[in-house]
Amino acid sequence: MIARFLKMHGCGNDFVVMDERAHALGLTPTRAAAIADRRFGVGCDQFIVMEPGTNGADVFMRIRNPDGSEAGACGNATRCVAHLVATETGRTDLIVRTISGDLPATILADGRVRVDMGAARLDWADIPLAGPMDTLHLDLARGGVADPAAASMGNPHATFFVPDMAAIDIDRIGPSLEHDPIFPARANIGFVQVLTPERIRLRVWERGAGLTLACGSGACAALVNAHRRGLTARRAAVLVDGGELEIEWREDGHVLMTGPVATSFTGTLDLSAYPA
Repeated sequence: MIARFLKMHGCGNDFVVMDERAHALGLTPTRAAAIADRRFGVGCDQFIVMEPGTNGADVFMRIRNPDGSEAGACGNATRCVAHLVATETGRTDLIVRTISGDLPATILADGRVRVDMGAARLDWADIPLAGPMDTLHLDLARGGVADPAAASMGNPHATFFVPDMAAIDIDRIGPSLEHDPIFPARANIGFVQVLTPERIRLRVWERGAGLTLACGSGACAALVNAHRRGLTARRAAVLVDGGELEIEWREDGHVLMTGPVATSFTGTLDLSAYPA
């Protein structure tokens, strides 16, 4: 059961990418979690499986968190998968399908990848929240932060706006906020410091993964929520711990994310060494 994998990242948000397009490898949630473990496996923020694309999609991308749970969106991983398929096919425009929908991707001349992450969903039921409420101002506070805005980018996000990022103990309050009863499916928790209307600083406690160096869908939600609050333009640079993403919330509601892709290393795994 020897299988090839790639270790890739987008702005430090890192992934183990495996390919099941030709045949199944038995990559169960349990096995994915074991491989994602940073001490006993390869280690990653998300475990990505490429599956056959159908009905117009070039590839289906399955996303698992380090705990084995399935995620609906991952912008940085989408760029990585789009880059791999573009390298194989020589095409610069592709469709990456996820359980949350199709994501059109374009390889730019400078090597960055732009992904249309779809329309931001702003209704309480779409995020989802525990009941009807104003998604621009949630009644939620913890550890010195309060009044977040919520949005879905195929997965749930809450964004807190803070004056000083360094003053927030994200490792302490992140787990509690992720599991707050207001989020029936848990949530990704973003913390934003607005530097200028065209530049914001972002850190994200990711649902099922913890604090990561970057979160593409979180960057999209952050820009959407910041603009809804009147804090930014519809387009801004989002500075994350691992680099910089360019986010644009178009007038039609779709959110474009542009950023780099990198391959750290490749290797092989004996899958029988990991529990199924």
